[in-house]
Amino acid sequence: MSAAHTRHTKGAARPVRLPWWAVALAVVSFVTLLFVMTPAAEAEAAGVPPAMASMVHFLARLLGAGV
Repeated sequence: MSAAHTRHTKGAARPVRLPWWAVALAVVSFVTLLFVMTPAAEAEAAGVPPAMASMVHFLARLLGAGV
């Protein structure tokens, strides 16, 4: 039995395709790190739109932060 081998030419670049969830995971991770790095003195709810504040509280409860 012989195995079929494919030849790859040097310098031939194959296109890389990422799944949608890989991009979404990177965006969610980046936004989460921004929220974590923001000092508590600057992250007051008075300056945050109500929709954003409720979303942050929902995500905190979902992740078990107990806010």
